[in-house]
Amino acid sequence: MTNAMQATDEDVEVHLPRRDEHIAPAPRVSVQAFCDSVETATAVQNASEDRHLAKAHIKVQMGAATAAVEAYQSAPTPNVIILETEKRGAILDNLDQLADYCDPGTRVIVIGRMNDVHLYRELMRRGVSEYLIAPVSAIDVVRAVCGLFSDPDAKKVGRVIAVVGAKGGVGASTIAHNIAWATSGHLGIDSVIADLDLAFGTAGLDFNQDPTQGVADAVFSPERVDQNFVDRLLTKCTDHLSLFAAPAMLDRVYDFGAEAFEGIFDSLRSSIPCVVLDVPHVWSGWARQTLIGADDILIVCAPDLANLRNAKNLSDLLRAARPNDHRPFYCLNQVGMPKRPEIKASDFSKALEMDPAAIIPFDSALFGTAANNGQMIAEVSASHKTSDIFKQLSEVLTGRSEAKRARKSMLGPLIGKLMQRG
Repeated sequence: MTNAMQATDEDVEVHLPRRDEHIAPAPRVSVQAFCDSVETATAVQNASEDRHLAKAHIKVQMGAATAAVEAYQSAPTPNVIILETEKRGAILDNLDQLADYCDPGTRVIVIGRMNDVHLYRELMRRGVSEYLIAPVSAIDVVRAVCGLFSDPDAKKVGRVIAVVGAKGGVGASTIAHNIAWATSGHLGIDSVIADLDLAFGTAGLDFNQDPTQGVADAVFSPERVDQNFVDRLLTKCTDHLSLFAAPAMLDRVYDFGAEAFEGIFDSLRSSIPCVVLDVPHVWSGWARQTLIGADDILIVCAPDLANLRNAKNLSDLLRAARPNDHRPFYCLNQVGMPKRPEIKASDFSKALEMDPAAIIPFDSALFGTAANNGQMIAEVSASHKTSDIFKQLSEVLTGRSEAKRARKSMLGPLIGKLMQRG
């Protein structure tokens, strides 16, 4: 057992992670939970399905600490043991017995109903790693397990933002690139834009770069992927922004397994504070896994019926697969195109059960100039209202501001005008 228990005499609050909270994913570890109540067993089982614990192997059974002592008399202990108990004396006695069978390095999380500082001290003295006060939620279990394997003093890095179009041709890549630009420039956060459309990616064109290496070199050489190797493949765009480019060539077929990019993302997370993923409009195992594994998701929609349907399907799937995360954000792009019938923003809000994080007006001259010059919107016109929208989107997606406050400040009046126009 370890001796790193965090004690507090305040009641535990059950809530989703804060927008500015970073929970580092757990490594490939084994976790066994011995529960005394169905509620706790359910919470642990739900936690096992969370994306932060995707690599962990979690087994849940009833029987509390007594069952754990019996089990480990003849079997090796896992990396983490979760014990639930309702009686103070019993848990201390069982922990003493369990200590005789615990392998070195095994960590113990205790779940109990007693809010007693003396109990905290006794548990700490016995080497318990964490004490949670019941009832616990799935995210409480996720925090506890993941927290065992992250350095509390380390700088919180590695927020991954995935941007994907609800349909092809809606400008998702352009928005992803401008969000990365705003995050690095406006917020001053070191960022990487990773172009995952290996065959047809446009990040190199949009940033006026022609790198000879990039994502393909990493994904086709998984045995070489580590932080140093990935760093060498990045192309510097500005002091705070680097490009992980796609080859945009058709000399090979880009078929990958569901976990093909995981090693690359782990390497980027370890050294880059913000990673923006430009996810192509495809539906494959790796694309699905990329979206589910991201810290935040932005779905880009044009205001038509197909986009509304696809955004609804994407949002529903991702909300079900990520119950302990913020729901995916979405934005409306190319709004107000002349002579084109459009679905109203209010219809999107009703179907997706939230307002858009942004509404970006159609402006062919502005976006066309930026694309042809290999520039970002802020480079073409720093004072343009669309440049301000990208700044606020970067704040929302990085947790620097609440989406509601951002909409009220500048996006609110714009949304109101566009809804009246629709």
